[in-house]
Amino acid sequence: MAKFFGNLHAVLGVGFILALALIFGTQSAGDLEQQVIRWLHTFFGILWIGLLYYFNFVQIPTMPTVPAELKPGVSKYIAPKALFFFRWGAALTVLFGLIIAMRAGYFAEAMMLEETYRLIGIGMWLALIMAFNVWFVIWPAQQKALGLVEADDATKAAAATRAMIFSRTNTLLSIPMLYAMIAFNGG
Repeated sequence: MAKFFGNLHAVLGVGFILALALIFGTQSAGDLEQQVIRWLHTFFGILWIGLLYYFNFVQIPTMPTVPAELKPGVSKYIAPKALFFFRWGAALTVLFGLIIAMRAGYFAEAMMLEETYRLIGIGMWLALIMAFNVWFVIWPAQQKALGLVEADDATKAAAATRAMIFSRTNTLLSIPMLYAMIAFNGG
C-alpha cells in the first residue's frame, strides 16, 4: 500500500481511471465528451487556484519566519515544482473553459459581455487576466526571484515584490471569478 501511495503518478493514474469509469458509467452517450471536458476544467481549476491560495495563504506569509539556512529548501525545491503545476494548471483550466464555452455556443456572446452571458463572460475575462499574469508576469518574475535565471540581488528583490503583487492581484480576482463561474447556469 505504501509503495502505491508513495507514487504520485500511480495515484493520479488510478484516480483518473476511476473518474472516467464514473463518467462513462453514469452519463448518456451525448454527454460524455462535455462531461469529460467539464471535469478536466474543474480538476485543473482546483489545481491552479489551490496553488494560488497555497502561495498566498501559506508560502508568502511564512517565508519571512523561515530561518535563512532553510529558505533554499523552499526556493530551490518546493517553489519551482509548485510553479510548474501552477502555470500549467492555469493554462489547462483556461483551455478547457474556452472549449466548454465554444462547444456550448456562448463563447462570442460571453467574451462580448452580452447580457445573457455577462456573468460567465466576466468570469472568463477574469480567468484570462489571471492566466496572463501567471505566464507573463508571475512566472518570469519568479524565475529571477528564485535564481532560476541569472539576476543580481536588487533584481531578485524587485522580481519577488512584482511576483507577490501580481499573485495577490490574482487572489483578489479569483474571488469574483469563482462566483461568476459557479453562479452561471447557461452551459
